[in-house]
Parts: sequence; structure tokens; C-alpha cells
Amino acid sequence: MGKQIETERLILRELLLSDAEGMFELDSNPNVHLFLGSKPVTVIEQSVDIIKNIQQQYKEFGIGRWAVILKETGAFIGWSGIKFITTEINNNKNFYEIGYRFIEKHWGKGYATEAGKAFVDYAFNEMKVEALYAYADAGNESSRKILEKLGFHFVNSFEFDEELEVWYELKIPNLI
Repeated sequence: MGKQIETERLILRELLLSDAEGMFELDSNPNVHLFLGSKPVTVIEQSVDIIKNIQQQYKEFGIGRWAVILKETGAFIGWSGIKFITTEINNNKNFYEIGYRFIEKHWGKGYATEAGKAFVDYAFNEMKVEALYAYADAGNESSRKILEKLGFHFVNSFEFDEELEVWYELKIPNLI
């Protein structure tokens, strides 16, 4: 297995095919897709394909979304991490984006913020990126609050896939 990050309550690691059941639980829930503009998966093979696609991103870009595992139980509770985006979004292309998605029963417990802090640290201190970006549905107040807790700053609103989105950025912290 590849790299791993531990936080107080979480283990963050690359996604494995054995995470397919957890990914299916996550991505088959319509509530998870409320602000995503995508449709829930309907068969576990779709989750396997998603994991394989992410594993290909590890090979191509050295980074991608990682599994979030609850230390206490070893349970897969969602994913978080950094993805290299090669398509154009909000007039940006070839950038690092942070994201997260959790199984609904794990919402509101601070896991997205905890994992996000670890990935911000990883991006700036290990990967040596100069900036991270994120975008969310304009109406997704929870996601916006998480980004702000992580230190991201609102830049602008824009339309993407016929939805109003908000764009955030976090530049490399000034070294003192």
C-alpha cells in the first residue's frame, strides 16, 4: 500500500478495491448527491470502476482522493483528498483541488475538517504546491463552512454544468 496519514481520529490512505462496499454505500445515497449534480450509483460495479479510475490518477499524477477510515472501528466512512484537475473549471486548468464526501451517518462530526486539515498540510509541506482550490454548489452551506474552516477564501461564483457554484482558493502560507 502507498502513503498514509493519521490524524487524531482518522486514517487517510489510498483507495483499495476492498473499499468498494463502502464507496457503494456512499455513492448510492441520493442525499449525498444533493449538491453534486450527479446521479447515485446503482450497482457495486460502478463503485469498483470509480476506485479504478482514482487508482489511475495515483499513477498519472501521484495523488487522488483517499479513503477515510475511522481509527476506532476501522470502518470506511468516506473519501477526502487532493485531485489534479486537467479540465477547465472557472477559467482554471491544471490545478490541485481539495474535496471530500462522507457516508451520511458520519456527517456533522468534524471528519471533513479533520481530514481536510491533514490534506492542506500534505499539499503545502509534502507536495510543495503553491495553491489549492475547491468549488462547491452555491447552496451547500455545510461544504462552504468546511472550506472556510480550512482557511480557504471565497473568490467568485460561476456556472458549471448548469449549476451555480462557488470557487475558493488557498495560497501557500507565508513563511515567517
